[in-house]
Amino acid sequence: MTDTDSVIFSGQAGAFDHRNRRIGLLGGSFNPAHAGHRYISTEALRRLDLDEVWWLVSPQNPLKSQSGMAPFSQRLSHAASVARHPRIRVSAIEAEMGTRYTADTLAMLVRRFPAARFVWLMGADNLMQIPKWRDWSNIFKTVPIAVFARDSYDSEALSEIAAHRFRANRLPAHAAKVLADAAPPAWVYLRIRPHPAAATNLRQAGQWPV
Repeated sequence: MTDTDSVIFSGQAGAFDHRNRRIGLLGGSFNPAHAGHRYISTEALRRLDLDEVWWLVSPQNPLKSQSGMAPFSQRLSHAASVARHPRIRVSAIEAEMGTRYTADTLAMLVRRFPAARFVWLMGADNLMQIPKWRDWSNIFKTVPIAVFARDSYDSEALSEIAAHRFRANRLPAHAAKVLADAAPPAWVYLRIRPHPAAATNLRQAGQWPV
């Protein structure tokens, strides 16, 4: 695979050798994928010492309206065109497995790839919202989690329910490179340079869908 390639894959166990691979999982609607997703992914590769990052393109986020949602195939192919990195893989595995909720997706991935070391990646805004997710506590208990700071959410995110409930399981930022090896629940909060790209802004500017 070249430096500009990205792979759309369904995640069959035989497709890749995932033994002892350290894999970041970035889930979402990707409506649309943008440079901010790529930036968080490359930061995760570096800060967490990961081998790969998988973009899990959701067929339909249960917490988001279908109104304004581009077709799944369009979101998937656009994500591949944005990723363009040898260690970022764009995946339709949620559609293949038939999962709608993150907790179910993670449970199935852990069963399917027992030798892989997964880390769930999310922004500080999702740390605030995660108590609205189905079986959210089990997400913390299934895989380690890396939370990336977003300026307007930092102080509030760290004082909300999820951060409080799992405060004893938070690792210091300097331990980020060993997060993939930690037994869940384990999470880290990482401050990174802000990135201006946002899917909402692209949609409001009429740049998506195309």
